[in-house]
Amino acid sequence: MMQEEIIKDIRKRCRMTMNGVASASMRGYGLNYKLNFGVSIQKIKEIASRYESDKDLAETLWLDGTRELKILATLLYPADQFSKETANEWVSQVPNQEIREQVCVNLFQVLDFSDQIALEWINEEDENVRATGYWLIVRLLLAKKFAGTIEIDTFQYIWKDIVSENVSLRNAAVLFLKNAGKFSPTLAEKILEKVTIFKDSEDPLLKEIYDSLSFDFEFFYDN
Repeated sequence: MMQEEIIKDIRKRCRMTMNGVASASMRGYGLNYKLNFGVSIQKIKEIASRYESDKDLAETLWLDGTRELKILATLLYPADQFSKETANEWVSQVPNQEIREQVCVNLFQVLDFSDQIALEWINEEDENVRATGYWLIVRLLLAKKFAGTIEIDTFQYIWKDIVSENVSLRNAAVLFLKNAGKFSPTLAEKILEKVTIFKDSEDPLLKEIYDSLSFDFEFFYDN
């Protein structure tokens, strides 16, 4: 089947399983796409299983503004053909939090150089790239695939990012700190030392950051 026919077939299957309610709900949460069929992630994976992994197909799907096609791109790109250069292109094109999570889970975390790009992205000037870097390290830590070294003092934006007005960035940065602290008791101590200034803050957001991190570390190491 030619690429044009495959994409036509994919679009047909997406239309057949479209969910208007889910699509509208996503828009309500700020997940905007050129086109969104509202197909569940599980169903998208089922659709992906019908096709062979293909670099050219995946690159074409990624450039499409349709939600389902973008997610399918992360499932159909052969990881052994995905270069660091392409990773740097894709990370700059992530449009929202849903695609950030999907590309990290389905593709970025299985790359041989995943540790390297995650650590590099965390120090990028672009906020959305940093958010993806934080998410990627979290995925690697949870999957016990992270083989790098977390030196918190080398992350020049982390303490600014945990109080950022960019919600996706702030959540990603805090989630990264939670998982990094669980990776190392020494790291947990260093993180808590940095956020202790939030302990009695009158700003509920800052106080919540401290309370959340201290609770997670205490619970983790007590168990």
